[in-house]
Amino acid sequence: MSGTHAGSVASPFRQPKAVFAVAFACVVSFMGIGLVDPILPAISHELNASPSEVTLLFTSYLVVTAVAMLITNWVSSLIGAKKTLIAGLILIVVFSALAGASPSINGIIGFRAGWGIGNALFIATSLAVIVASASGGFAGAIVLYETALGVGIAIGPLLGGTLGEISWRGPFYGVAALMAIALIATIVLVEPTPKPARVTSLSAPLRALKHRGLLTMSLTALCYNWGFFTVLGYAPFPMNLSPIKLGLVFTGWGIFVALFAVLAPYAAGRMVLAVNIHFPFYIGVGAIILGIVILSTAHGLLTQAERVQAEQVAAATVPAGPDQAGAGPTAARHGDPVSVRA
Repeated sequence: MSGTHAGSVASPFRQPKAVFAVAFACVVSFMGIGLVDPILPAISHELNASPSEVTLLFTSYLVVTAVAMLITNWVSSLIGAKKTLIAGLILIVVFSALAGASPSINGIIGFRAGWGIGNALFIATSLAVIVASASGGFAGAIVLYETALGVGIAIGPLLGGTLGEISWRGPFYGVAALMAIALIATIVLVEPTPKPARVTSLSAPLRALKHRGLLTMSLTALCYNWGFFTVLGYAPFPMNLSPIKLGLVFTGWGIFVALFAVLAPYAAGRMVLAVNIHFPFYIGVGAIILGIVILSTAHGLLTQAERVQAEQVAAATVPAGPDQAGAGPTAARHGDPVSVRA
């Protein structure tokens, strides 16, 4: 190894312009996750959808993303990394705008699935481009990528809450506009990358799971992300806050994600040197278990939120009888949902 690696550690924030262009696009992409979160209760109310139906916005998005990621390496080897990034960004811009224009919850769920395809093409390829282009090696690239994740999650809810105060459609259009900026930055700043000599096999990702360590880490990541997005998708309902206040809550969460994305790798490295390579994982598992214990105390709030939302949906969809003809304005004054049908 060179003396640079032995004697000093390159800063993850001293990178070529292409790396920062892709990192900016990553920030915007991760903003797209948190941007929608503060308006989930508003979507539930405006479209007369239950919390379970609204959380399908995450399910359709993430399931399609997970499946599509299995073919992203194959697509990238066919058309090149830059074209794959551009294709993913275009899909995100189109489907996020369509979701904002959708008149029904089912339409939004479907467009979120299309959004997930674009997300898969972009996210998987962006990490590969950052790793390949970044100075300071793999570790520096991962720190930069995780920082982009944290910054995006921190800023996204705040912007989403701000736009959500105007309309629940605003954050969807906000994602489309921001990803359009990221698309332009990628086209202008990222240099075309040569395609590999051989096209990657479609089965390559699954065959890679024969490696026991990779399989173990993949299953761990599966469980972690399952819990992460379960909390992210359902937490807005029991809190019963306005979009801007929900945005501030998730912004605080994202700030800590960004902070520990930078500090945790350093701390983990020190733990490995002081103890062993397994110790940081034990610390992480302990923190997750503590979080589960804390969240379990809110089970009653979650149950109550689901019941209240179901009652509101049922009340909004029941046709008004003769004795309820005059109840509409009164209900509206008290904030109860009123369904207006042609």
